[in-house]
Parts: sequence; C-alpha cells; structure tokens
Amino acid sequence: MRGTTIARVAEEAGVGVGTVSRVLNGSPSVSASTRRRVLEAIATLDYQPSPAARALSTGRTSAIGVVAPFFTQPSVIERLRGVSHTLADAGYQLILHDVERLDQRRDLFRSLAAHGRIDGLLAISLAPTDREVRRMERAGVPVVLLDRDHPTIPCITIDDVEGGRMAAEHLLALGHTRIAFLGDEEANLFGFDSSAHRREGFEAALAAAGVTPGPEWVVQRPHGREEARAAAAGMFAREPRPTAVFATSDVQAIGVLEAAQAAQVPVPEELSVIGFDNVEAAGYTGLTTVAQP
Repeated sequence: MRGTTIARVAEEAGVGVGTVSRVLNGSPSVSASTRRRVLEAIATLDYQPSPAARALSTGRTSAIGVVAPFFTQPSVIERLRGVSHTLADAGYQLILHDVERLDQRRDLFRSLAAHGRIDGLLAISLAPTDREVRRMERAGVPVVLLDRDHPTIPCITIDDVEGGRMAAEHLLALGHTRIAFLGDEEANLFGFDSSAHRREGFEAALAAAGVTPGPEWVVQRPHGREEARAAAAGMFAREPRPTAVFATSDVQAIGVLEAAQAAQVPVPEELSVIGFDNVEAAGYTGLTTVAQP
C-alpha cells in the first residue's frame, strides 16, 4: 500500500507510534508478542519506512560511501563488484563517488566529513590527507583504505613489490633475457604508486638473475590501453626487439597484445606477455597475469 504512515501501522497493530519506532530500530524493550503484532502490521500494510526519517531517529544512514578514481577501469570494477555484494547482503546502500580530477578528490573528502550522509567510507587507491583524516574522525565516519597505506587508518593492500618479482621470475624461467617493462607514469596527481612498486620487484628479480634491460625497454606512460599499444608498437619497431613484456596492469598488457598483432609478432611463439590484476578480460584473451584477489 503506497503512502502508508507509521501512524497507520500503529493503529493496525493497536500500539503507539513510539512502539512501532522502537521495533523498526531494533530496540530490545518491546515484548515478543507486541513486536510480532507490529511486524505483521508492517507486512500487511507493506510499510516502507523513510530512509531520511530512520536516519534522524537512529543517527545512522545505512549507507557506505565508496570513493573510486576512474571507476570504469576494469580493476576498479572488480573491487566494486565485491563491495556492492557485501553491502547489499548487510542491508547497506552503496553511494559511489567517482574521482577523475584533483579538485574533485579534495572537495569530496571535505564534503563527506561535513554532511554526515554516510556511516562509513571506503577509499579505493586514494588516501585522505592527515587533516582530512582528523575531520573524518571528528565527524564519526570510519574510513578504510584499499590499495593505499596509511599509518592510522585500516588498510587492505597487496605486496606489489612481490607481484613484480613474480612476473619477472616467470619470464626468466621461460628463458627470456630481453625483457621489457611497461608501466604507469610514476609522477602523477593522485599519488598512485602500485606501478612503481611492481617495477621495483621486477627490476630486483632481473638484477638477481644478472639481467639488465636496456633503457629503451623500460617504458612509462599514462595508464590506458591505447597508450600501452602505442608504446609497445615503438618497442616492436626497433631491433633487437624484446622477447617478453611485463605490463603492470591487464589493461596495458592487452594493449601490448594488440600492438604485437599489428606488428605480426606471434604470441607466445616470439613474444611472451604478462599482465597484473586478473580482470575479467584477461580470461577472454588468454592473458598470463599476476592475480590479486
């Protein structure tokens, strides 16, 4: 029934409005028989409590904010898939905030702390400043970071250095010595550092094996498939060309595969390619990749 009010539920159950409110808020001060009558009235009238009203009465919004830079990127989509399923199962609403410019990031952390519209915040690949952390704490908004470290906030990260080492050791085990690296520009507005850490592990493994890639085979470009394809095309146009490429994301690795196809370099007969992330597209393309759960 559309338009049903809490007063109508109370009338149907034969109780006061305050009793209905306590049932909705899970208060233990309502007897089992009264709770049952109220719940039956709610079901009979198909009453849907207003989210705004519940937030006022409980001090909670049942909403979790998720800050995600460039949320259409496959690796971010994989994370959001897990976030959305978990929040839905827990009865929480996901409020997604996309960040693609530095001013968006600055204004967003400020506004999230000020308006009290969320019960918690999950920040993917972005870390708030110390001032922003203190503002969140004063507002009572708990924060968890994903893919970034912080000394005072709970964080979920992987060992990117070890991941880069694993990629290099795989290519070395295949017998490659002419191994190229293709990663992100390490000086960037958002402070993304996973590509730099993966390069660190990659180069350490090569050095331990006595392999030193030429400077022309260590290429860093803005993140993206097209940028990676253009960079790889430049590698394949020169002799000697690399026999293996480690790209620090699957998106970039797919760009390398496209460049190899255009240059008629057969994979894996003359070129091995390994990516990082294990996004859905990696399975479609048969790409070897370092998986991160």
